[in-house]
Amino acid sequence: MDITREELFYWCSLPVEQLQDHPDRKINLVIKEDRPTAMHLIGNMMADEIVENNRLGRITKWVLPAGPTDEYDVLIERVNRERISMRNLHVFHMDEFLDWEGRPYPVADTYESLEGTMNAAFYGRIDPELNVPLEQRHWPRINDLDALDNLIEEMGGVDTIWAGVGAKGLIAFCEAPRLYTHRISIEEFARSKTRIVNLTDDTIVALSHRTFGACYDRVPPRSVTLGFKAMLSAKRAVLMVTTGAWKQTVVRVALFSEPTLEYPVTLMAKYIPEVTLICDRNTADHPMSHPIRGW
Repeated sequence: MDITREELFYWCSLPVEQLQDHPDRKINLVIKEDRPTAMHLIGNMMADEIVENNRLGRITKWVLPAGPTDEYDVLIERVNRERISMRNLHVFHMDEFLDWEGRPYPVADTYESLEGTMNAAFYGRIDPELNVPLEQRHWPRINDLDALDNLIEEMGGVDTIWAGVGAKGLIAFCEAPRLYTHRISIEEFARSKTRIVNLTDDTIVALSHRTFGACYDRVPPRSVTLGFKAMLSAKRAVLMVTTGAWKQTVVRVALFSEPTLEYPVTLMAKYIPEVTLICDRNTADHPMSHPIRGW
C-alpha cells in the first residue's frame, strides 16, 4: 500500500500527548523525557533479559546494531558490576560497511568498520570472564551470505531485535526498494535474506550530515546487511529512536501505518508478536502538531 498525503499529515498533526493512548496505534510506545533516560531504560531491559534467560538456563539470541550504542553503557556497567554472564548470548550483527567495490574495510576502531566499532564500544569493555564467546558473535560476510540466515533458522529464530530506525524506516540497511525495473512485494521483502546493497542517497546524506559535516564522500557507499527474514523471526522488537528532527515523521509512520515498503519498519507489527518503540519526547513530538502562522 501507499501512504496517502492526508494520512501522513494527520499522523504528523497529532499532539504528542495523544500518541500513547491513540486507538489506531499499531505498536507499543514508550516516551522518555530525553535521550539518556530512554537509553538507560533500554540498557536495563537488555540486562534484565539476559538475567532472566540465565536463570531459566536458556540461551539468548539477539540482533544488535552498531549504532546507537548509548544503551550498551548501562548494559555493560551492570554486566561487570553484577557479574552477569554473557556466555550464553548469541549476537547476530545487523550489517557491515563495504567499499564501492563491495569489499569490507579492515577491522579497526574506525567509522568504516562496524565490527571494529563493536569491538571497541561493546565487547572490549566487558570482563573477559563474562564476555560473549568469539564464536557466538555472528557477522554477515560477503563470502557466505547464507550463513546467518541458516544459523538463525537452525536456532529457531531470534529472541529480541534491538534496532535503530532510519528516517525512511530502514532497519539495518534494508531500505525501501527503489527499482523502477523490478517490483518487490511486501511478502518478498519480508522473506529477504542477507545481501549486499547500495546505500541510498537519503541514507548517505543523513549519515554524512550527522557525522561528517555533510561530506558525502566520507560515508561508505555499500554494505552487507541482514535481511528481514532473519529479523522478522524475532519474538520481540525494541525500536530505539532518539535522534530528534530526523526521525519525527518516521515515529508517526511506525505507530500508525499499515505495512508498506515505503517505510520497511512498518512490517515489524505484522510479523513480530511484540514491538515497542522507545523514544525521547523531542523525537515523539512533531512540528506539524503545533500551529504555525501561514500553514
